[in-house]
Amino acid sequence: MDERVASTIAHWAPRFTANGVTPADFARVTASVETWPEWCGAWVAVGEQHEELGREALKDGRLRSAGEHLAQAAAYFHFAKFVFVEDLDQMKAAHARAVAAYTDALPHLDPPGRRVEIPFENGRLVAVVRTPAGEGPFPVVVMIPGLDSTKEELRSTEQTFLDRGLATFSVDGPGQGEAEYDVRIRGDWAPVAEVLYDAIGQQPDLDRARLGVWGVSLGGYYSVAVTSALGDRVLAGVALAGPFNFGECWDGLPSMTRDTFRVRSHTADEDEARAVANTLDLTAAAPRVVAPMLLVFGKKDRLIPYRQAERTHAAVPGSELLMLEEANHGCADYSPWHRPRTADWLAAHLGSDVGDPSTPTATKAGA
Repeated sequence: MDERVASTIAHWAPRFTANGVTPADFARVTASVETWPEWCGAWVAVGEQHEELGREALKDGRLRSAGEHLAQAAAYFHFAKFVFVEDLDQMKAAHARAVAAYTDALPHLDPPGRRVEIPFENGRLVAVVRTPAGEGPFPVVVMIPGLDSTKEELRSTEQTFLDRGLATFSVDGPGQGEAEYDVRIRGDWAPVAEVLYDAIGQQPDLDRARLGVWGVSLGGYYSVAVTSALGDRVLAGVALAGPFNFGECWDGLPSMTRDTFRVRSHTADEDEARAVANTLDLTAAAPRVVAPMLLVFGKKDRLIPYRQAERTHAAVPGSELLMLEEANHGCADYSPWHRPRTADWLAAHLGSDVGDPSTPTATKAGA
């Protein structure tokens, strides 16, 4: 097993199994991969097995099973490409299969989802909207993935919000997922925040007056930036494992992460990529946050040092910091210690009708 394969397993194994990959599949795929160039193909091959189960279920009219199988296949195709910039043609092909499988799964998920396409600069941002059972409009959480995650990876986290009466609006932003080829990574998310806010306002089953923001990893940086940019139009924000200044973390990042950032920032070399990374800096945005913010971080994070979270906590007025002493990057290895708590916290602040009855809820807009 070469260094890049070993590094990927060491840094991200819990994330795979928390976000749709069975432990048995993770073990058999990673046991079969000895060199990094084999990574993408190995995951695509197992993803195809789950996709076949989904296509068979569709033919048989077993729609719930079809949705589950196809969504799982999408996760495997996603993990085939997530930091695989070794071969861009392979990466793009795997990504296309992830998008196609997930798009076909959406009508059959419980609850179902739909795509929303948002024009932005020279490309588009694509979001998936899912709403809980009952009559809307529903409070809504904008969900922002990280550098190497996409909307197709967020389904298990979405469920924690949906179960508490919150709709989800999971979006591929600049440099992410379906947007990564035409819209590069950017530090300034104020223009992104505005187009997302406008797009949510066009969805009649979403209550834009009860808006929350959640982001993971680099999405944790973006969640602070969006919460800052939208001011009192956001009721609450959550940043999971986000940096204060991404450039300061550069030297400690795995080589695959630096390469992925270079590709998705549309830069020519590592020096240019590092310069862009330095623009992802919350110094100006953090003090302007007016909504309550919950910061969640793992103290044993090996990608983003935990002191980055402490800096964000110090800079965001009134923020709360949940530091998990043993958790790794993204805290996927300690999901029960933060996912339910985060969902309860957002439900309380957004005024969900399905929150914990023992927890005070925010006053609904217009009440």
